[in-house]
Amino acid sequence: MTAGTREEIKVGQLAIRFLVEGSASGGSVAIFELDVPVGARVPVAHSHDAYEETIYGIAGVLTFTVQGRPHEVGPGEALCIPRGAVHRFENLHSADSRTLAIVTPGILSPDYFRELSALVKASVGGPPDPAKIGEIMLRHGLTPVPS
Repeated sequence: MTAGTREEIKVGQLAIRFLVEGSASGGSVAIFELDVPVGARVPVAHSHDAYEETIYGIAGVLTFTVQGRPHEVGPGEALCIPRGAVHRFENLHSADSRTLAIVTPGILSPDYFRELSALVKASVGGPPDPAKIGEIMLRHGLTPVPS
């Protein structure tokens, strides 16, 4: 049985590859790689009440701001984002980053990223509609936080 799709999903400049989907783990965990180029547009601050997210650095450095406090996650470093914590991320450094995201329980699926990808692609020539982004996030258990 294949644990993940190995499909690369592009959301703007971000690339996501699921290694383990919740459906393959009995719902216990979902694991995906996230590539964030230097200066890439990233999602709005958000929270999720139904799962924790643990981030593990593989390459480069990604800056996560959790509850207003910045955390640099580089190779070999980990950060746990508890349920309900407002957070965002960005690549403020000079090298592209790759992190591993571990979601427990594994209720976040590739469908979330596929829907965002389709929305971003459909909005060529301008930014995607923030209300539609919010709808997708809410449908998949993420709560956007206005800036």
